Amino acid sequence: MPANDDPINSSAGDFQRLKRALRTLSATNHALLRASNEKTLLNEICRVAVEEAGYIMACVAYKAHDAAKSIPLVAYAGFETGFWEQAAPSWDADSARGRGVAGTAILTGKPAIIRNVLADPNFAPFRELAIERGYRSVIGLPLKVEGDMIGVLCIYAPEPDAFDGDEVGLLGQTAEDLAYGIESLRLRLRNKEAEETIKRLAYFDSLTGLPNRTQLRERLEQGIAEMKQQRRPLALLHVRVSRFREINETLGHLEGDKFLQETASRLAKAAGETGTVARTGEDEFAILLPKRDAEFATRMARKILVTLYEPVELSGLMLDSRAAIGIALFPGHGTDPTALMRRASVALYQAEHSGSGIAVYTGTLDAESARRLALMGDLRHAVESNELLLYCQPKVHISSRRVCGAEALVRWQHPQHGLLNPAAFIKLAENTGQITPLTYWILDAALGQSYAWREAGLAQPLAINLSAHDLRDPRLLDRIGSSFATWGAQPDWIQFELTESTLMEDPVGALVTLARLKDLGVELFIDDFGTGYSSLAYLQKLPVDSIKIDQSFVGKMTAKEDSAVIVRSTIELAHNLGLQVVAEGVENEETWTRLATLGCDVAQGYCISMPIPAEDFKDWVDRSRWHARTC
Repeated sequence: MPANDDPINSSAGDFQRLKRALRTLSATNHALLRASNEKTLLNEICRVAVEEAGYIMACVAYKAHDAAKSIPLVAYAGFETGFWEQAAPSWDADSARGRGVAGTAILTGKPAIIRNVLADPNFAPFRELAIERGYRSVIGLPLKVEGDMIGVLCIYAPEPDAFDGDEVGLLGQTAEDLAYGIESLRLRLRNKEAEETIKRLAYFDSLTGLPNRTQLRERLEQGIAEMKQQRRPLALLHVRVSRFREINETLGHLEGDKFLQETASRLAKAAGETGTVARTGEDEFAILLPKRDAEFATRMARKILVTLYEPVELSGLMLDSRAAIGIALFPGHGTDPTALMRRASVALYQAEHSGSGIAVYTGTLDAESARRLALMGDLRHAVESNELLLYCQPKVHISSRRVCGAEALVRWQHPQHGLLNPAAFIKLAENTGQITPLTYWILDAALGQSYAWREAGLAQPLAINLSAHDLRDPRLLDRIGSSFATWGAQPDWIQFELTESTLMEDPVGALVTLARLKDLGVELFIDDFGTGYSSLAYLQKLPVDSIKIDQSFVGKMTAKEDSAVIVRSTIELAHNLGLQVVAEGVENEETWTRLATLGCDVAQGYCISMPIPAEDFKDWVDRSRWHARTC
């Protein structure tokens, strides 16, 4: 009696086949847990199928969209290089080589099995290779990733009549698990690339490739700490080039960009390995020179002026450029980044009004400091005497084109200086410890305004910004609860916005405070997303509802591909995490349309409305009928 007719031998064979299929499935799941990249995962799956499970050969191949509809090999085990190329399988249904297990599995999306390669007519093109390598049965298992049939897992057995129902079921599960692993690794890779892009744009200027102001500040802070320890000086040069705006207006933005790129290149060459060159403004640059004194910094400044004076060719014209350079030094002019950067700017002003174009900070024109000192004394009085005004900027849901809330903003009606925007005093309040009383004022004003709106029949949330100081305030939650009680407020009256950089100052503490805020039932937003370089792992832990993409990316997304990539990636990431997305700085219809195409949820910006007094918001809503308007 033949061996396969012997019930005992047959039973033993079935058991061995199930055992190797189970080993393959188990090893695949272990490999999925350990895999760091797709190539490593595929190689490991093929290896375990041969070395641990006992199949004679295994391979993974992905379909190509070429004329031949080939299926190039990606990973394999158990056979020598060149075997797959000799077989040359295809996923062309009209080709004889498309009727093997690889092509059939891809075309049908189902396991393809040949249990006797010597007898099956569909295997004729591959029979000689099978005889040479000693396999008698083969299975092709389709790999479907993100809805697309990307390729096939092929497994070869030495005996005929392998791959019966139970074995096929287990190997089919193996292929499904492998496809899931591939999909997860690809998603992880895309997320990592998006995170790296966000981080790169947060640290570098996209036009010149130089470090931006954020990175300069960090390097300056690090340099000051190192120089303080070594008792060495440090110089900061603030450079502003002339004619940039003239070039932009006369020759266009493309030539203006070329001019800035050439300027950046010359500055980097002049500084060499000695210093760090950064772009800090539209036509402004900075050079950080550790271990350098005033004499060296002045020589460097002269060298830069000569370098930049050489003509630049733009649109066939040879245009010369001038520059002015201000110099500030640690420790003589300041012992922290803010002081040095400010005083280098003051020195730049001096340089622009001197004959040499170079100035070392002297302090005689530091009028800003005097004004800041005066404002420090006025700010607390302003809060107490109600010199502050509550403004708000509307937000609109993109798909419905309906108003869905507003961001609370503050203005200061100063007796001498007139109406001041937040830029004139918010940072001052943070630096002087007066941000907490200011936040409390905004909280009470926002809830009071929300109460008035609801009395008038308008129910829209107002979003309040919280600073890093606010998050560290032990009385914050009690104060919010007290204000809620005062106005009879409900959680949907207000929302809280926290900038990404604020969260990253104290990630652990911020997470605790956000959790307590979330317990109140309010919505939480991460503001200025993309500028604070938080990790995706940290973002997943935050009990937030929405993220706001920083206007520096949104405003440039129709002109700069890097910014468009950031916006698109951020929307995808946020939605994958179950978060809503608000785009700030939406200033025109083109940007609105692009955001709508990308699936962004909410827009805010001049396209909708400039900030308006909060008491006028209801009239604006009644008049605007925004859901029926275009920008």
